Order: sequence, then structure tokens, then C-alpha cells
Amino acid sequence: MFFDLTVDFLPKIAISWDRLGLIAAFFIVAWLIHRLARRLSRPVMRLSRFAGGSRAPSDSRQETLQGLIAGAITFVVFAAAGLSSFSLFVDASTLVWMVGLFSAAFGLGARPLVSDFLAGASFIFDDIYDVGEKVQLLGLAAGDVEGVVEKVNLRTTLIRAGSGEPFTVPNGEIRVVRNFSRGRFSASNVTLKLGTSDLPAALALLDELGNEAMHLLPNLLEPWQVISETGLMGQQTELTVLAKAKYGKAAEMRPRLLSLIQERLSEAGIPLAS
Repeated sequence: MFFDLTVDFLPKIAISWDRLGLIAAFFIVAWLIHRLARRLSRPVMRLSRFAGGSRAPSDSRQETLQGLIAGAITFVVFAAAGLSSFSLFVDASTLVWMVGLFSAAFGLGARPLVSDFLAGASFIFDDIYDVGEKVQLLGLAAGDVEGVVEKVNLRTTLIRAGSGEPFTVPNGEIRVVRNFSRGRFSASNVTLKLGTSDLPAALALLDELGNEAMHLLPNLLEPWQVISETGLMGQQTELTVLAKAKYGKAAEMRPRLLSLIQERLSEAGIPLAS
């Protein structure tokens, strides 16, 4: 009796080892594809034309897309390995039922994780930010985050703050993005404090100088505007010169702008109030 049980049990062990071997093969293949995912993502880069029009994507955009597509490839191959493993034990109809049940349970129990992956997948087509750009993420659960994008994958975005520490932000939490690297101009405003008696002469001089400054300051995009932010007038009046510089050139242009205005006011005998 004991011998019969052993003989009957041996084929089951053999079948079990065969299945284990197949399962191991499925996940080894998935792991190998995962290791090659970044290389395999390169042919898929043509998808970027849907986000960027006909222009060729920049190097930072290509790096961002590569991380997102590689993450999608990894997710798909490991999901396929898991389904292939289940198919060894159940028939097709039962497998479909199990997948549906698991998907519903997973969608309810891991809703934030699903949201992260779906948001990451949408970044493939929505060119919101790229690796190397400075951004500010607004409305996060932990507060606003500002820094340079270092890495983007299907689930998270890695932001390096100006103080050096990294922030890993789930893609599903990203709703409002302020991208400092894609502005059309940078504001280079200057505030002047003048005696009220000198106001008419100063305004006439600044209006004329605004047109001339287009030739004297190469980074100035258009003639500046002069406003009074407070609208108050006493013995002294505060004016603000609103100047638009080429993007990223505001800090460089501001000293030249200050020097030019001070020089012309001094030549016209209009002193700055202290």
C-alpha cells in the first residue's frame, strides 16, 4: 500500500517541477526584458511626435520618455509573466474570471498606486516637464515642492531641491506644475524712488529711454513700462520699471539696466531719493 502511494505521487511531483520550471522561465525572461527595457524603449521614441508635433524631441525629453516607456515595458512583461504562470493551473475561463476579480479588488485597495501608474503613462503624451528642468509642484499632500527634475518613471518623479535633498513625488499627486524652464521671458523689474517734483521730467526721460534701451541692452525684448504700484504720492514717489528680458537673462541684465537708468537720471539732474 505504501509503495502504491509513492508510485502514484511521483508523477505529480514531476509535473509540479515542470510547472515550477516554466514559472521560473517566465520570470527570468521578464527580468531580462526589464534589464533591457531602456534599450527596447528607444524604437518607441517615435511616440514623442504626438506630444511635440513635428519637431525633434530634445535630449532631456528623450531621457524622460525613455524612463517612462521602460517602466511601462517592465510593468507589462511582469504582468504577462504572472498571467502565464496562473494559466498553468487554471483554464482560460477561470483565468479570465480571476483576472477580473483581482483587477476590481486591486483597483479598490490600491487606488493611489493605480492612479500613479496612469498619471505616469499620460506623461508619455503630455509634455509637461522633462529631466533637467526646474519646476514647482503645487498642491501636494506634503506641501509644494520646487527643484530640478532628476528622474521620471511610470510611478514617481524625483525632484532635487535647491538645498540638495531629493523629493520622490508619486505621479498621481501631481496636479499643478509650474515650469520655470519654459517661460518666454524673465522679469527684470527695477524700483526707483524719486522726489515728486521731479516726477514729470523723470517719466518723460524713462519713456524715451525705454525705446533707446532696445539697442543698448541686447537681452531686452521690448520697451519697458513705468508704473506706480502703490499709487501714493507724497514728497517722494516710487516708480517700478517693468522690463522683459530674454528667458534666463534677467539677473544678468538687471545691473546694466540699473546703471543705464542711474546714468541718464544723473545726466538730467534728477536725483534718486534715499
